[in-house]
Amino acid sequence: MSQLFTPFKLREIALKNRIVVSPMCEYSSEDGFANDWHMVHLGSRAVGGAGLIITEATAVLPQGRITPDDLGIWKDEHIEQLKKITGFIKQQGAIAGIQLAHAGRKASRTSPWKGNKLLASGTGGWKTEAPSDIAFYPDEELPLALDRQGIEAIVAAFKSGTKRSLQAGFQLIEVHAAHGYLINEFMSPLANKRTDKYGGNFDNRIRFLMEIIHAIRAEWPENFPLIVRISASDWTVGGWTVADSISLAKILKNNGVDLIDCSSGGVIPDVSIPAAPGYQVPF
Repeated sequence: MSQLFTPFKLREIALKNRIVVSPMCEYSSEDGFANDWHMVHLGSRAVGGAGLIITEATAVLPQGRITPDDLGIWKDEHIEQLKKITGFIKQQGAIAGIQLAHAGRKASRTSPWKGNKLLASGTGGWKTEAPSDIAFYPDEELPLALDRQGIEAIVAAFKSGTKRSLQAGFQLIEVHAAHGYLINEFMSPLANKRTDKYGGNFDNRIRFLMEIIHAIRAEWPENFPLIVRISASDWTVGGWTVADSISLAKILKNNGVDLIDCSSGGVIPDVSIPAAPGYQVPF
């Protein structure tokens, strides 16, 4: 227990302790803007003494939101409110981190308390994007299989989101490559059925993530940490495995990534996961 309250350093960023507030979706934004809710939610964790506070999944494009109520960083106007929050977090002696995300085929849904249902195109939702035209649920509208131009646009959006994150005062970025969202969809053979250089073997399926990592590192200061959240296992035969995660971690370590945040599952529905206290710890 004593180690929990000791400092921890990532690159040149020193955390005062090892208590980290993980990203928690708030579903409390309008047009991607942070507001008083986010200030109170994130700021109170800093007041409580956590060393690192990471924002919820923050969409790099409007179509990358899980719901219309998600936080965003796809335009410069988002910076001002986020900067107020990071400034307050710093005043409490904590580090502010941001999780950059794109929800892929799991985007365009209603918030949990509104039913967590797909918002179809033209009914308040938008056409979702994915590596392949396979819906998350079989009875839902098919996502758009991204072409090369679409992939390049999303990589560029992560790069632009990185610039804005820096301007907004964040000192750590987490790339959301877990829970069945877009990057995870490219990584998993269960969601990625492509036959081009972004599909098929392991190296091709991680290519999208690696392009995003390189784009972020080109803009992110050398002294600031970059971490990646992964689903360490798809929990089903034929999916992404722990062995895949180990191979990926070695590659990421040599490409500017400082830490792996281990989660699991989420790429397909109705998978049996042995959820219990500490079940993710072995990852």
